[in-house]
Amino acid sequence: MTVSYTLEVADARFCGFSKLLFRWKGSIYRLLYKEVLVFCGVYLFSFPHRFLLTPKQQDLFERIALYCDQFTNTNFIPVLFVLGFYVTLAFNRWWGQYTSFPLPDNLMMVVSGNVHGADERGRLLRRTLMRYANLSSVLILRSISTRVHRRFPTLEHIVEAGFMTTHELKKFESLHSDFNKYWMPLTWFSNLASRAREEGRVRDDIALGLLMDVLCLHILGKCSLLFHYDWISIPLVYTQVVTLAVYSYFAFCVIGRQFLNPEKGYKDHKLDMYVPVFTLLQFFFYTGWLKVGELIINPFGEDDDDFETNQLIDRNIQVSMLAVDDMYQNLAPIVKDKHWAQRHFSIPYTVSTAAETLKPAFKGSTFDMRMSAEDFEIHQPADTPGKKQYLPLKGSLGAGLDSPLQRGNGILRGGSLPSLMDVLSHPNYNDADASPEGDINTTNHKEQEMALIKVAVEHN
Repeated sequence: MTVSYTLEVADARFCGFSKLLFRWKGSIYRLLYKEVLVFCGVYLFSFPHRFLLTPKQQDLFERIALYCDQFTNTNFIPVLFVLGFYVTLAFNRWWGQYTSFPLPDNLMMVVSGNVHGADERGRLLRRTLMRYANLSSVLILRSISTRVHRRFPTLEHIVEAGFMTTHELKKFESLHSDFNKYWMPLTWFSNLASRAREEGRVRDDIALGLLMDVLCLHILGKCSLLFHYDWISIPLVYTQVVTLAVYSYFAFCVIGRQFLNPEKGYKDHKLDMYVPVFTLLQFFFYTGWLKVGELIINPFGEDDDDFETNQLIDRNIQVSMLAVDDMYQNLAPIVKDKHWAQRHFSIPYTVSTAAETLKPAFKGSTFDMRMSAEDFEIHQPADTPGKKQYLPLKGSLGAGLDSPLQRGNGILRGGSLPSLMDVLSHPNYNDADASPEGDINTTNHKEQEMALIKVAVEHN
């Protein structure tokens, strides 16, 4: 069964992932513990060289160890590069297989809304159409998933499960083909949909075309993708190269990472720790990475984290029949909603989520940008005489309000308080830039506007 831990990592917190390290099912420990035990056993088998060998043999062994260590500490074997590229390729393949599941959700909605008839004939058409779609997905999953094949080892088991009738089985077997015939029930679907169009159950050609489009896109196309994913694997030579690179690397590590006698003065052998801690960690990480690639390269097996294909089949047949049968024209009475008479209304929160109402609605990152009077000043060409002009503080800051007081409140809502104070305190804001005769209207307008904005600031 797929191991899910999504809820436990919903919120990032201190040592949030640490609890996951102690799980056994679906863990890297369960997947790798045998390899670790074998590596430790082989390493310990080579360890008694300092006790069982003669001095001449010890000297030869130590020279071989130094020679092996020379290559394991360099990029002579590019394990990191080979593993990284391989696991990335395997993950992309795994994700492609996951997104290729033939789900009937889109098709059942189209069938329920376009194949009409509340009588027994209409019900029979809708259920048969969805049964054909689910039968095709069962046939393709049975040919690629070991779990599904164990559940339906023969076509008679599929008949017993209700996905196929005995007459349909005879027709299925009567058509000879050397290749997989998972597409055959979908051909029955298309022919039956055409018959429903002739009977008037499908009321126009547009609805029939929609049925065919959804069938080909969401069922036939994805079944074909799954079949080709199973047929065309990652090239075997690449898998062999990665496996040989990892295991040969650690085969040399068994000899090259032995602790040698510090009294002999070998380079980088000044401590005799007996247990190769960092070599074990390196083995755990690199071999674990290889095991991850081995796990996800084919997710249709019976590992802990492989896809739950049998549950997927159960879910698909159940929801598709409910959608086209029990829920066909099964509508609740159409009534006025709770907020029918209210133009402006708010949706209630629970006590634990009420604090979210205090957060202002996000309108865009520039609404909180600090601004000064120069940002509102209109630039005039050098040869154009006249005074400086400022655009009214409305629009994005004032939310388009008309009255000065509403505009002041709009500034507080749309812009930050520091930007408002910058405008009020700027020397050019109070400068009327009057003509020789004086522009009394402009001056009075600015004084009134500044006073009203100050009232809005104090009020808020």
